[in-house]
Amino acid sequence: MGREDMLKNVSIFSELGRRDLERLSKQFVSRSIKAGDVIVKQNDQAAGVFVISSGKVEVVREDGGNAEVLNTLGPGDFFGEMALFEGFPRMATVRAAEDTELLAMTRWEFTSELKTHPEIAVAMLPVLVRRLRDFETHHTH
Repeated sequence: MGREDMLKNVSIFSELGRRDLERLSKQFVSRSIKAGDVIVKQNDQAAGVFVISSGKVEVVREDGGNAEVLNTLGPGDFFGEMALFEGFPRMATVRAAEDTELLAMTRWEFTSELKTHPEIAVAMLPVLVRRLRDFETHHTH
């Protein structure tokens, strides 16, 4: 699967056209992670988004001395997308469950791309509004 196709599967990028996906895909860098290595640590400053090319990761929430696996993600899955918009601390630790290949983009690269191509932000707004609406529906009633 090409980079553009992988990005199209990331919900916040799902409304972008081919040209914008190609443009954004060039901002992603490949990273190889060994099994057991931590990719992001709970409570660390969030800095970017990750898309899994191959392998598997575990999303783990640590509470006191306990660690609970919340999710396992594989090829085509993504995490950290809200870090593109804000730098709040990470809600969970993500570690490689096996050797994993990722595509990564920092918030700074993303923001720079939005400044030169604001149509990307405009295309993303409906997705972000839908997410907000879904959140409000599930948490206010």
